[in-house]
Amino acid sequence: MTLPVDAAHNDAAALSRLLSARHSCRAYLPSPVQHKIIQDILTLAQRTASWCNSQPWQVIVTSGAGTERFRTAYYQHASANEVEPDFEFPREYRGVYLERRRACGFQLYESVGVRRGDREAATRQALENYRFFGAPHVAIVTTEASLGVYGALDCGAYAANFMLAAQSLGVSSAAQAALAAHPKLIREFFGLPENRLVVCGISFGFADPNHSVNKFRTDRADLEQAVTWVDN
Repeated sequence: MTLPVDAAHNDAAALSRLLSARHSCRAYLPSPVQHKIIQDILTLAQRTASWCNSQPWQVIVTSGAGTERFRTAYYQHASANEVEPDFEFPREYRGVYLERRRACGFQLYESVGVRRGDREAATRQALENYRFFGAPHVAIVTTEASLGVYGALDCGAYAANFMLAAQSLGVSSAAQAALAAHPKLIREFFGLPENRLVVCGISFGFADPNHSVNKFRTDRADLEQAVTWVDN
């Protein structure tokens, strides 16, 4: 079915607003998100497309004391142990990817008053990942091991839709690879079987509008840097 032109334009405008407004929130108010709103986010994200409609994602959502117990356990473990992710982290960043990574990092550290070269302060800020930036909720996204990289790819699409759904309902979020850095702890803490691989975590809640870390924004590359056109 084809939408009328005006309706299609309205949908595109709404999506553009959500994409432009969404950012990785790194400071949250302690107020919890209503359970009904979380259910609505999950219901919208459940519409994510996946290979053969396999829907490989299984999601654990924490609230209240559950979040606090997980926060304490994860921070203590991550502060004392090397990362052992189920999916190998990037070997290195080169060229434009390194430039973008550095630009994002410089913006982040500048926003919280960390001077360039201050490794101790940078480390303290990095550890905030393991405190979930103070978020009242965390969603841990896992996939079935037998589905390999394509199950993880489907979960990536799910995470993106989760964050857009959250944004549409006034809830801020941040997808965190840091919450996939210690999957053995996660499986032990939540009683998951070995065949559930951790793709990422998503911290979410209501953004602290007065915290400086929430006031910087990253940019996006022009289409010419990302798209190759083949017309004939």
